[in-house]
Amino acid sequence: MPSRREPLGRKDGHWSEGEVDRDAFKDARLGRRCADLLRRLSDRVGGTIPLACEDWANTKAAYRFFANPKVEEGEILSGHFDATRVRYAASDGPILLLQDTTEFSYQRRNPHDVGFTKAINSGRDKNGRLRHHEVCGILMHSSLAVTEDGLPLGLAAVKFWNRQKFKGTAQLKRRINPTRVPIEAKESIRWLENLRQSIALLGQPERCVHVGDRESDIFELYCLAKELACHFVVRTVVDRLAGDGNHTLSTEMRTVKSAGTHTIEIRNDSDEVERVNLDIRYKRVHVCPPIGKKKHYPSLDLTIIHVSEIHAPSGRKPIEWKLVTDLDVNSLEDAVEKIRWYAMRWKIEVFHKILKSGCRAEDAKLRTADRLANLVSLYCVVSWRVLWMTMIARAAPDAAPTIALTTQEITILDHLIGDNGNRGARPGTLQLYITKLARIGGYLARMSDHPPGNNVIWRGLRRLADIQLGAQIDEAQTYG
Repeated sequence: MPSRREPLGRKDGHWSEGEVDRDAFKDARLGRRCADLLRRLSDRVGGTIPLACEDWANTKAAYRFFANPKVEEGEILSGHFDATRVRYAASDGPILLLQDTTEFSYQRRNPHDVGFTKAINSGRDKNGRLRHHEVCGILMHSSLAVTEDGLPLGLAAVKFWNRQKFKGTAQLKRRINPTRVPIEAKESIRWLENLRQSIALLGQPERCVHVGDRESDIFELYCLAKELACHFVVRTVVDRLAGDGNHTLSTEMRTVKSAGTHTIEIRNDSDEVERVNLDIRYKRVHVCPPIGKKKHYPSLDLTIIHVSEIHAPSGRKPIEWKLVTDLDVNSLEDAVEKIRWYAMRWKIEVFHKILKSGCRAEDAKLRTADRLANLVSLYCVVSWRVLWMTMIARAAPDAAPTIALTTQEITILDHLIGDNGNRGARPGTLQLYITKLARIGGYLARMSDHPPGNNVIWRGLRRLADIQLGAQIDEAQTYG
């Protein structure tokens, strides 16, 4: 049977067709409905389900789809995962697997139908006692595959859950040493599960580099990466035992001399670009496993990289990163490369921001966790697309616009906006048409402006979809 999916690269069909595997569903009608919903939601980014569906029949069909017990997020994302693998195979060089967790909060009359994410302090009662209330919502842990240039290839793994699944773990940690609690009993297991799923999907593990923040500073993850033959760059928070076990990593790094300095640019609170000088030290160190897990995990030889800001200005917290990687670092250039890879982790934060601000996933009114997970899974594909559209013009500015836009979309943009006044973009290039797309979303395209960001891109995509629909109606009336 021929595939019902096409790899990314636009012909004249809707881009979403390449991100849905209709055959993944047990019922062919569910596959068709999934493809239709993805197209509608992407054309109305930030709109409600009724707005995207346009009439009661399609809206009711959408609600039935999300509530159908035969529909799971794995089936919805199956086509996107396959498309990610295709883009991964077509790319070159190391690919960064960015992992992080985000939470979606909701207000419901029956919050137990959704579940809870955390308990927060809500002030004090009349007697001065602290009050707490639980936040209704779901959590999502995702793995985003990104090139060294920051181009998102797609999601490689996604996991939804709420805290009820791990109820009792906190009490267990109070009774025994937390390092003796099995990883399977902790929420931290999601880091390992996503890494396994990502490597199984993508293959070529030697190209994959897991990048995570301090929450992923897990010794079990380091051992798993070695087992899977992939790599990692993680910001460390645990001062582990090093060498023969009689001192720690911080003690070991105090004696390491500076390998040199590196200058980066950051944007301060006043939205001004500021140049920052960083001192860099690195050393290959023999790292011991946690005391409670010595019988289960071996010691590892890892590279520790310490980055600290030189002469940090008053009023701002100085930049200080402590990174750990299994990769060899033999020069200042190697260390700077690993630092740049870790800085790329911000891309997954942007992806989550698009989910919440662009797709407005937290405004959904669906009543149960399963339904919300199904909806957010579709939003994940839409959010990836917005991020991809934002970054593709930066990664490949001179590419043909047809890799991102259809012939009709290009024609519409040419009618709406001329070639002048687009930050000097060359005619006929992808950069020119992405800039035009951003301009109909409110981008000014002045020479001093930064490249278009996610907000103007998703607003431009939404307006372009409306204009394209009007053009199709006019064409049907003219030739019908």
